[in-house]
Amino acid sequence: MLTITRQLAFDAGHRIPDHQSRCRNLHGHRYVLEITLQGSVIKTQGAPDCGMVMDFAEVKTLAMRHLVEAWDHAFLVYQDDARVRAFLETMPEHKTVIINRIPTAENLAAIAFERLAGVYDAHYGVNLRLAKVRLYETPHCWADVVRDGYTAEDR
Repeated sequence: MLTITRQLAFDAGHRIPDHQSRCRNLHGHRYVLEITLQGSVIKTQGAPDCGMVMDFAEVKTLAMRHLVEAWDHAFLVYQDDARVRAFLETMPEHKTVIINRIPTAENLAAIAFERLAGVYDAHYGVNLRLAKVRLYETPHCWADVVRDGYTAEDR
């Protein structure tokens, strides 16, 4: 088994409603998303992805379609953050994404993993599965979601 990783970036706003510092305010980040896939090399002679675990362009296309396009330049708001939801509703055509968890880096990484696992697993490649999602909230702070059973030896 091999792993490949594709990195994508997007901008989004959020707030952490009960945080005890500045993060309780509306603000945004330049998020960086790393998608790590694990699988076997495709050996089908003549196939455009022969010699690859998955074409990096296809990794990007699927991530853009199923996650990044929805979150890019959106405000990611917790469903129970009533005051902010009411405020955002006053702005016609504002790009708001309501999520069922507080939009911390950890929760956003978990949501990304859940959405993308269903996209990559068993649909492409040979023995392909989503192994890990890393979401950088800043260049120095990130959250990882790692599939059970994916170990350091797999990396």
